[in-house]
Amino acid sequence: MEVFNGWRGVPDHLRGASLAIGKFDGVHRGHRAVLELAKQSTRPGLLTGAMVFDPHPRKFFQPDKALFELTPLPHKLELLADCGIDLVAVLPFDRELASLGAEHFVQDVLVDGFGISHAATGYNFFFGKNRQGTPDTLRELGVKYGFGVSVASAVGASGEIFSSSRIRELLAEGDVAAASEILGNLWQVEGVVESGAGRGSVLGFPTANIRLAEGQLLRHGIYAVRVGVNGNWYNGAAYLGTRPTFDSGPSLLETFLFNFENNLYGQVIKIEFVDFVRADAKFRSGTDLVAQMQKDCAKAKIILEKYSVEQRS
Repeated sequence: MEVFNGWRGVPDHLRGASLAIGKFDGVHRGHRAVLELAKQSTRPGLLTGAMVFDPHPRKFFQPDKALFELTPLPHKLELLADCGIDLVAVLPFDRELASLGAEHFVQDVLVDGFGISHAATGYNFFFGKNRQGTPDTLRELGVKYGFGVSVASAVGASGEIFSSSRIRELLAEGDVAAASEILGNLWQVEGVVESGAGRGSVLGFPTANIRLAEGQLLRHGIYAVRVGVNGNWYNGAAYLGTRPTFDSGPSLLETFLFNFENNLYGQVIKIEFVDFVRADAKFRSGTDLVAQMQKDCAKAKIILEKYSVEQRS
């Protein structure tokens, strides 16, 4: 998969693609329906691509407000590659792009820049200055400039429409399993392991600690997780919270890896959330906390074994 930044100077071999266009935060099952439309409309010898915006437009318009971004750009690119996309066009969402009207965006970026043969979007896609452009606008401009347009209808299950907003809500509630159903894969975070107070080791549960990115709102508590270390995956139990039994300090994601003894300080690890185990709580003593942690790990192991069996079947 090739990644091209911007829309000027696009090389000839990347022009003429069928492009799925959107923010694609999460690359969830609704997004994948748009990607599939782009694939179905790709002409022989040309590429299927996705056009994404970075930073997220909301960061540009509301720079002082933290955004719960489901998939930062590096992870988004990994997910798009897994979807079989040939090209990702990353457009810098800056003042210049934000000032383009709907038709100027189509003419300057899609036609002159990429020479697209087809555009695929979701039913709720808006583009251009002040969100002037709608899917109907894109269809009209497609006729004018000579490219096809496909618009994906709302995708969902049990009466619920798949959306990035709904995934954020579910994660804030701790329902990582339901969020994964919409995503089509486990929600993942990554970070550099940093040192903590060392209480986990003293209690017999040494942890790898990372900080969630600003704006990532996940319910405090215990989770059954999978942990990626240098391409290998381990089961574990993760705690997100402020450690009310001890200090009620800044929140950390503290993960205990089962059957793992190596030092991870300074390394980048990935954590996938499988299911919620219990809510955060304050205990009367360290002894009471250890007893509960043993129960938490036992429950997490059952959850993870069930998940493993389901993945194999």
